Formats: sequence, structure tokens, C-alpha cells
Amino acid sequence: MLSLLFTLCAAVLPQGSDQDHLYDQLQEEERVTPEVRIVQAVVPCVVFIETETKQRNSIGMLFSRTYAGSGSGVVVHQDGYIVTNYHVVAGASTIKVSFARIPGQFDADLVSFQRTEDLALLRIRGGGDFPTVRLGTSSDLLEAERVVAIGNPYGQTHTVSKGIISGLHRDVRVPDQSLVFTDLIQTDASINFGNSGGPLLNIRGELIGINTAMNSQAENIGFAIPVDRVKDVLNDILFPQARKSWLGFELASGGHLTVGKVWSEGPAAEAGICSGDQVLALGAREVSNPDEFLHASLELEPREQVEIRVRRGSRTETVTIASWDRLDGLLFERAGMTLREEAVGRGNWLFVDRVEAGSPAAMLGLEVDDLIPYIRPGNGAPTYEVRNRQRLVSFLRELPSGAEIDLEVFRDENDDNYFSREERYLGSLALR
Repeated sequence: MLSLLFTLCAAVLPQGSDQDHLYDQLQEEERVTPEVRIVQAVVPCVVFIETETKQRNSIGMLFSRTYAGSGSGVVVHQDGYIVTNYHVVAGASTIKVSFARIPGQFDADLVSFQRTEDLALLRIRGGGDFPTVRLGTSSDLLEAERVVAIGNPYGQTHTVSKGIISGLHRDVRVPDQSLVFTDLIQTDASINFGNSGGPLLNIRGELIGINTAMNSQAENIGFAIPVDRVKDVLNDILFPQARKSWLGFELASGGHLTVGKVWSEGPAAEAGICSGDQVLALGAREVSNPDEFLHASLELEPREQVEIRVRRGSRTETVTIASWDRLDGLLFERAGMTLREEAVGRGNWLFVDRVEAGSPAAMLGLEVDDLIPYIRPGNGAPTYEVRNRQRLVSFLRELPSGAEIDLEVFRDENDDNYFSREERYLGSLALR
């Protein structure tokens, strides 16, 4: 009986190359599912993020502890720009990223963030040419459509899970961060600690969300920030803040690269850029749309001479702008002043370096060389000591237009290079 079965099997199954061909067809048709193709296309764009955060104890500077953290991110621009959750990298002293298909680890820097949206933009130090995810849209999502999540839960790098969209327009409160996220995507694709910042993808392999939260008291209830909101934050906040230099003008809406606002007394105004000029080239790069302009501006170094070719009426002209650094530009936009860091005694302090006529700083009466050691929001919040421009800009970034801040100002009125209490002034400044 046994020999008969072997004979029957041998008669039914094709031999040699015909059998291999059938198996190849089965593999192509049955194993290579849409999810497999998504992984093949997108895993090279996903990064494993590892952080170290130093926390000093109450004794002071002598003792500190280092905490390790991890999360996920996805490359959104080939120059090494990565979007992730802000809580993944908040307070990190070092950030390292690694890929599934590229050997080694890369140092990365936090270049911009928006805490209220829990989004951050990193850049791999030194740049490069990296694979990028394709951005989809979250405007036409369907409940129960298939999705795939990729991330690094509990350090298990580049883990893939699949599921469906379980719900739309969800509001989630995160008590320990005092944040409320609105209009999130809910999914039953497994999202665990370490998935934060990773991509949620539709069945076409397009990014439709950034995984950001999970319900730890339930099974398979995760949430993602819709990609349309991510794109808005990237284009309006994160990429502009990632610029290292400031040119002193803004483009008008409409996508035609037409100069809109020109900041008076800024670098563009001093170079002769006018509202209504159409930008044709920025530095060495031709630009034809806002995305190309934005990415060209990311490469500009502060305090360098930048050639800009513009069309003005029927004429084409090239002007040279002496760019400022980004921190000066942000201070100028919000307050109408720039500041310099200068060593006094045992540390650095901030001194007024430039005041724009008619600006909030000018209306307060600030003058060049005034010392500003402390600021405080006008709502009774604690006083902040400001020793560097980065800390001040980070503080102002969280405040809306029209917010008032109280400033403590010292002015060396007798030119003795000493600031006494008699030379101390207090005033309020309304941010633009």
C-alpha cells in the first residue's frame, strides 16, 4: 500500500523545471501580498531612534543620571530630514538613528519641533542621499480600510504590523504631557512603546499618519496623527524653523514664488528685494515652486552672501543678500530686535544688537547694548533667566502673536562697564 501511494504522488506532481515554475508562480501570487510590497518599499525609509537624556538631581551640577530612550521615525526628504514625535526626542542630549538597509548608526540633530502637535524634525548630521517615504493624504480615509504600521516596539527594530482603520476624528488626552490631541486616526494595527514616530501606511504604501499614542489599558487601540496635519506642520513650522539662515522676506500664497512681505531693515530690504518680485533662483539652485524654494533655503548658511535671481516686471535681475542667522531672524520677526551673546563675569548674557524702527522693541524703548537678563510672560508665570538666544527663541516660539512679556533691562548709562540697580528698568513688550 505504501509503495502505491509513492507511485501515485510521483505520477501527480510535475518534475524538474515544470515543478519549479509552478512553485515560482505560487510564490508570486500567494506570498508577495500588498503588505509585503509595502514593507519592501517603505522599510528602507524608516529609522530606529535611540536617545540619551541627562537629568541632574537636586544637588546640582555635580551629579546626574543618563536615561536611554528609543522610538521610530521616517525620512521625508532625501537630505536626511526625519519626522518623528517630539516626545521621542524631547530633552535628548544625543540622538542616533539607524536604518534596516544601511549599515551603521548616524548622529542626528533636533532642528525644529512643535510640542503641541507632538511633532519634531531631525536631520542626519552631514546630510546625504537617503530613501524617502511617499506622502499620501488623510482627507479620504475610509473606516475599515487596510493599514500597515512600521516601528521599533520595545527595541524590536523595524517591526511590521497590519490592521484596519478602526475610527476617525478621535480626540485623545495625554495627562502626563498635559496635551490633548484632536482628530486622530484610530487603528487596530499593533502599536506599542517604541512605535511612536513611525509611519502608518495605506495599502499603496503611502504615509497617511504618524503613530503617536496607544491605549495601554486596551488591546489594539492605537492612534496616529493624520498626514495632512503633518504636512501642514512640516511646511508651515518645522521646515521653516529648520533653516539656518534668514533672508528677511516671505513668499505670498499662491505657489508662484512671488515675494509678499519684506521685513523693513532686514537683509532682503537692504539688498533691494521688493514685494511683487518673482523668485527664479536661490543660490545655485533654480526654483519653480514653493517646495523647491524651501529645500533650497535649507542649504543656505548664515551670514553668507546669497545671490537671488528675480523677475521684476519684464526684467530679470540678480541681487545679493547678506543673510542673517535664523535666531536673529526669528527675534526680529517677533520683537523687532536682534541680540548678541557676550561674556560677562562667569557666563554669557544677552545684549541688544539691533532695534527696528517702529517695532515692539523700539516702542518699549530698548536701545543697542541694553542687557536683558530676565523675561517673564505677562500672565504671572515664573521669571526665566536667559543666557543664550536659542533658549529665548524656544521660549518665544510657544507664545502667540500679541502675547505680552515682561523684560528686565539694564542700561550702562554712566559708561562704567558696570550694571547697578539704579540702571535697572522693567517694561512689557507685545510680540508680533
